[in-house]
Amino acid sequence: MTSPRLRYSPLDQLLVETQRALDTVFGNPPATRPNPAASTPDIELDTDERRHAAGLMRINHVGEICAQGLYFGQAAVAREDATRAHLLEAAQEETDHLAWCAQRLRELDSRPSLFNPLWYAGSYALGAAAGLRGDGWNLGFVVETERQVEAHLDEHLRTLPEADQRSRDILRQMKIDEARHAEHAEQAGARVLPQPIPSLMAAASKLMKAVAYRL
Repeated sequence: MTSPRLRYSPLDQLLVETQRALDTVFGNPPATRPNPAASTPDIELDTDERRHAAGLMRINHVGEICAQGLYFGQAAVAREDATRAHLLEAAQEETDHLAWCAQRLRELDSRPSLFNPLWYAGSYALGAAAGLRGDGWNLGFVVETERQVEAHLDEHLRTLPEADQRSRDILRQMKIDEARHAEHAEQAGARVLPQPIPSLMAAASKLMKAVAYRL
């Protein structure tokens, strides 16, 4: 049974969302599950391999920043408590992904994207806009987002340096979680997003990946 939604004043809601944004972008939120790569040896990579792996993991870290923004924006305007609970549950698992990717970036002697505040703000605005159209659209964005994330995780699993099994273990678990989020959203009544929305989302994702790989 879904617990009743707390009713916040507009100021309280603003403070909650601001704290979430600060924790996501500038904090280091802890994972609630063990890192999937915890028992995998960290093999030494050469300079080019390390740089490429770091670029891919930075993209994945940005993807989790975007997921947090999207889901928190959607949850803030969700009409049904069940939809809001679904979005916040997915956001919690995305927090695990965020922590795992951040740890792997540190291991690769790299850093997150310099544009994380921008990625979060844009995703939050998109999530809120989707949520205002109704919960079916809200959940439809979850499905389309997760399906596109699954596709780029597959691409990264193919192109990571062969020796980088730690990154692979993280991405495999992320892919399992993303597929589950999409399936749950479909079961909860997600609408199929009409064109050109999926194509625009894919184009925005392509731009984000091109920038985040380097910056």
